Amino acid sequence: MRQIALLPLSLFTCSALYGAEITLEPLNVEATYLNDVAQVAQTSADVAQALSNNVPSIDMSRRSGIANDIFIRGQKRDNITVEVDDAKIYGACPNRMDPPASHIVANQIQTIEVIEGPYDVTSFGVLSGGVKIKTKAPSQKEQAQLHMGFGSWNYNKFGVDAQGGTKKVRFNLTASMESSDQYKDGNSNSLAQQVDAYAGTNPLLQGVKYKTQYHDMQAYSKKSAMAKLFISTLQNQELRLSVTANRSDNIMYPNSKMDAIYDDSNLYNVEYNIDAINSIYQNINIKYYHSDVDHPMGTDYRNSSNTMPVMTNWLQTNMDGIKLNNLFVFDQYKVLFGLDASNRQWDGHYEKDYSAAAMGYRKSIDRSVTKNRALFVKTNTHYGALDVEVGARYDDTTITNDTYNGNDYQSFGANLIGTYHFNRANTLALAVGQAYRVPDARELYFVGKTGNLVGTPNLDQVRNQEVDLSYNFDGDDYNFKVKTFYSMLDNYIYIKKGVAVNAFSNIDATLYGAELSGSYYLNDDMTLDFSLAYKRGKKDTPLAGQTDTDLADIAPLRGKLALNYEYARNSLAMVEFQGSKRWDTIDSDNGEQVLAGWGIINAKIKHAINKQFDFTVGVNNLFNKTYAKSNTYADLTLVTAGGTSDVMLLNEPGRYLYTNLDFKF
Repeated sequence: MRQIALLPLSLFTCSALYGAEITLEPLNVEATYLNDVAQVAQTSADVAQALSNNVPSIDMSRRSGIANDIFIRGQKRDNITVEVDDAKIYGACPNRMDPPASHIVANQIQTIEVIEGPYDVTSFGVLSGGVKIKTKAPSQKEQAQLHMGFGSWNYNKFGVDAQGGTKKVRFNLTASMESSDQYKDGNSNSLAQQVDAYAGTNPLLQGVKYKTQYHDMQAYSKKSAMAKLFISTLQNQELRLSVTANRSDNIMYPNSKMDAIYDDSNLYNVEYNIDAINSIYQNINIKYYHSDVDHPMGTDYRNSSNTMPVMTNWLQTNMDGIKLNNLFVFDQYKVLFGLDASNRQWDGHYEKDYSAAAMGYRKSIDRSVTKNRALFVKTNTHYGALDVEVGARYDDTTITNDTYNGNDYQSFGANLIGTYHFNRANTLALAVGQAYRVPDARELYFVGKTGNLVGTPNLDQVRNQEVDLSYNFDGDDYNFKVKTFYSMLDNYIYIKKGVAVNAFSNIDATLYGAELSGSYYLNDDMTLDFSLAYKRGKKDTPLAGQTDTDLADIAPLRGKLALNYEYARNSLAMVEFQGSKRWDTIDSDNGEQVLAGWGIINAKIKHAINKQFDFTVGVNNLFNKTYAKSNTYADLTLVTAGGTSDVMLLNEPGRYLYTNLDFKF
């Protein structure tokens, strides 16, 4: 096995604990920040779209008009994590119709931190990256906001925020509703028409077409609400309560074989925080959270249910977790020590005929429980111009299933991040890290609708050993950041196309790449922003019986160039180019196909009438380009005729006009 030497890292960890003037601020090499997310996500409440448009390391997997998935440096599913206010929520759908980021909407979010690499020891399973979402916190200041959005294809969004309180009690309430008809691609094909165009007259594909009565159905509707209550109980002590509810209905997934009948989720947090206990024990924070998702997907809207009973795969998942953080100060240095525990349950079954379950019933995931117990430590220090951050985490995880044998996993992850400040403008950072993630219930135990065990119950956990190097320049006239990474993945979990039983296996692979981003200040009012991201992934050896060594899901060179003009206070005009190289380095053995390169132009104007009211008007894909940016790796079950036929691609939206109105009271 390939190794990064952990003995020097462990010794350095011990020595760093005795450094001076430690801060727990994040370092540039392993994180990217997105602020004021509600303003960034102008075209919809979809968090995945906001992230992919604004963070170079993130690509979006197009699944529908909403509820899309994300990749961080080509990594998705359980290889990356998503947390909302330090609480985890997982999707229930094995086909990624409800990825974790879809269970929160943009107008509820204040900031998003994107972890790039195995550099977060405070959370379970941060193998190759993660997304930490912070929602809006209550404030004493009494204020309210009304958000309205309108766009092409009858898109409507309405949201309201309200907050206020006293020194003792503060609250925050947000609610929103959003809906849209089917978007049209650059060929003026709706979602249903894209299916028609792919299926044509092929007799094997007529069943995946939408029924006549559903051909022009709404693409989705979504409602979400969040409530927070912070109570000051004693001096320096606070009880924090929150609940978030998400309700999505009738979501079309055109290049999948099923659609989501509904997708309901809930997230509850109970947190108690104590500051300034004494001069050494600075803070204790304990949090309990619960999340649950209910997700039936079925063939209700497809022609196949005209001649056969409706087939439904009904899945549910829930997560209970508790985390204890302790912050200590010893002679001007700080140490964060914590305990982390969680239980995740995942259960699913097939039904034939949505209204009469007795016609057919089979488990898709028999009740699977993943129990994790962990402890972690994190500290920072600096030696002159050198900042050092060190973290370590030990995990003990047990996975059980009501039908198949369970598994036990233990792991030790650690990282070391050093940042050297040459001067005020120039910074160089180097990071070395190791992290693990265990297989999920789909990879271990998923059963196909014909009863075959697609999962592989004896999978090993995945290990990522990674090196990151970044250089940052922040000058008066321009700034830029260059990041490079090299990741060695041992026991990486990979699916093999066309395998009916035990389709998942462990392989070794390598992933590497570079990112460039920055801004050039043309004058006091105009700024040129740019970003570029490149990555490659290779299997060490092909899968048995195959020849292709390319890793799937590794998007090609992509970039963005934007010109911003701040023509008045809080008013901005922007025009941007987004583009991608031809995607021709693919895993053709496992379902990927060559995608043409593309380039689109977006533009918008945000104008502040006064402090209480502003509006935005914009257009995406100005020249109505027809293009697809999501590939067709066999990890997703997509529409296909089988044999040598290509899997159905889902095109991106064509020209999209929109406006947003924001009122503050």
